[in-house]
Order: sequence, then structure tokens, then C-alpha cells
Amino acid sequence: MTAIEALAEPNRRRILDLLRQGERPVGSLVRPLSLTQPAVSKHLRVLKDAGLVEVRPDGQRRLYRVRPEPLADLDAWLAPYRSLWADRLDQLGAHVARTTKGAR
Repeated sequence: MTAIEALAEPNRRRILDLLRQGERPVGSLVRPLSLTQPAVSKHLRVLKDAGLVEVRPDGQRRLYRVRPEPLADLDAWLAPYRSLWADRLDQLGAHVARTTKGAR
């Protein structure tokens, strides 16, 4: 599974948001996500297989953290599309300016 496929699922994006604050064990993700521990573990496995998170043992528990490299690759892929968004926002801004100017 690719990074973008893994991130298509909302709970996985929420997990990355939580891990952005620093590494965490599975148990600390259960409550904020309102999911069971097995469900969180399955999502973490998908994120790990996609290369988005990495895990390190810490005694009896495993700590997960975000791997930024795949996100940088995704950001690079999205870069050309940003100009489309910016152009459309510029066009919307110009339209609003024209519309409100004529309404005065």
C-alpha cells in the first residue's frame, strides 16, 4: 500500500496527527481515537507497512513515531497542484472584488 492509499482512511490521518506531537505507545492512542487497541494496532501496521511510521521497542511496549520522508515525497507530488489551487483562489478573490465593487 502506498502512503496516499494509507492516508485515505481518516483514522490513520488522526493517528499521524497524534504522533506528530512525538512518539507514543499504542495504548495512548486508544482513548483519543475512540477505537479499540486491536483497531489502533491494525491502523499502525498499515501505516508502518506504507513507511509512514516506525516503531522502536522500549521494554515491554513499542513506541511509534512519524517518518517524515514519505510525507516529503507526497508533498513533492502535490507541489504542481498547489498552483492550480492558488490560481483558483486568485480568480475567486478577483470575482468577489468585482462583485462587491459593483454592489456598492
